[in-house]
Amino acid sequence: MSDKPSVLFVCVHNAGRSQMAAGWLRHLAGDTVEVRSAGSVPADQVNPAAVDAMAEVGIDITDQTPKVLTTEAVEASDVVITMGCGDACPVFPGKRYLDWALEDPAGKGVDSVRPIRDEIETRIRGLLTELQSESAATAR
Repeated sequence: MSDKPSVLFVCVHNAGRSQMAAGWLRHLAGDTVEVRSAGSVPADQVNPAAVDAMAEVGIDITDQTPKVLTTEAVEASDVVITMGCGDACPVFPGKRYLDWALEDPAGKGVDSVRPIRDEIETRIRGLLTELQSESAATAR
């Protein structure tokens, strides 16, 4: 792991869950973590309900666009967090993988997306605590 840990969030469309997770991690970690997100079959745009739900908590993800998952993105990341992409996500030896079973916000309104957003926040806070303690242990 480099001085700055890197995390890649992956879901199928890179339009909802992975975008919200990346937004939370950027918001909470600042520039202490390198954040990427991608999808195995990216959508045309970020889910508007996800954008609205994140805006409610003061996080702007309007400038994000769904990106295709590349081998390079996986290789450049220390932690790869998958969210329902199953076999479409490549697995590389030596990478740390986490699979977060989260409801897909596709086609849902902001009322249904809020609980998903909040669960992602809880998981991101836990991940950040882990990354910070690993970073501190490496620095010793």
